[in-house]
Amino acid sequence: MKTTAAVLHKTERPLPYADSQPMVIEELNLDGPGEGEVLVEVKGAGLCHSDLSVIQGARPRPMPMVLGHEASGIVREVGKGVREFAPDDHVIFTFIPSCGACRYCAEGRPSLCEPGADANNAGTLMNGAQRFSRNGKSYFHHCGVSGYSQFTIALPSSLVKIDDDLPFEHATLFGCAVMTGTGAVMNTADIRPGQSIAIFGLGGVGLAALMGAKACDAGTIIAVDLLESKLEMARNLGATHTINASECDPVEAIRDLTHGGVEIALESAGHAKVLAQAYESTARGGTTIAISLPHPEHQFSIAAVSLSAMEKTVKGSYQGSCIPGRDIPRFIEMFRAGKLPVDQLLTDTIPLEKINEGFDRLHKGEVARQVILF
Repeated sequence: MKTTAAVLHKTERPLPYADSQPMVIEELNLDGPGEGEVLVEVKGAGLCHSDLSVIQGARPRPMPMVLGHEASGIVREVGKGVREFAPDDHVIFTFIPSCGACRYCAEGRPSLCEPGADANNAGTLMNGAQRFSRNGKSYFHHCGVSGYSQFTIALPSSLVKIDDDLPFEHATLFGCAVMTGTGAVMNTADIRPGQSIAIFGLGGVGLAALMGAKACDAGTIIAVDLLESKLEMARNLGATHTINASECDPVEAIRDLTHGGVEIALESAGHAKVLAQAYESTARGGTTIAISLPHPEHQFSIAAVSLSAMEKTVKGSYQGSCIPGRDIPRFIEMFRAGKLPVDQLLTDTIPLEKINEGFDRLHKGEVARQVILF
């Protein structure tokens, strides 16, 4: 069959992307679902900084690649042996496929699945397949999703079934922003009522983390960013304090506000320098959590003695330490109950043809989340 998709052929094109057009709209061939595969009609796909990092060359991937890892859609066909899904099922994609058999999956930590990570790095489905092509040339998949395509092929482990009354522009956000941000607060940090938290970086993921902290009845919630528009969003979502890091030293400001530091500091800005600031803002006995994906060459340096002398903890959180089949439905129910105002993360909806302009806006920090609606 044919599908229209946004394809990345070359990274590190100059800004603005509206002029250099790194994402090229093409008509591709898409194989039907093979054994154990699912054909999904994509209805919504989010523009996330992780996709932008691939475009900028900070996350090396094989080319040409159909990007997009945060998406939702409708199952249109299932391959032989697929029993978990049926045509017309509404689904949310997860960006780390899980094998269910490696030691991490066996421990209930599918975000660390080794075969899933290998497939994502290789640009294939976890079964090794590539289903996109043009003129006889195979195109690569992104995170087992490739959401910037009208139709895509996925494995069942990359999908979570949802009710069909959730609007796609909202459903899409649960696939990355909410899983990563809210999941990091609830799963990785395991935040308790009354605890203090500082969140560095207020993109879609950081704001979702803030919502999670508010939903868990955190005490002091400090939001840190460089843009006043993001800080205003944070205040509307429940931040008790906001700090503009372009106007002061956020570490000193947080220490002053909390008499020594926060119990949990969460970094979602994508910079090692900001991670260091989060660590320095963490109180004795506290926990620093990194949830962004900085450039792989960036290094994070701390005073080694502080780990033992101050009993600090540094943790990473990937995909919010989530079990998608458990956590996505839980987060959706919190949204329906008014505890997670996920709809407020949505800045705009755009057509696929405006994807390059959308990444310009994301690069400038003008938006929280934009969703392509097909």
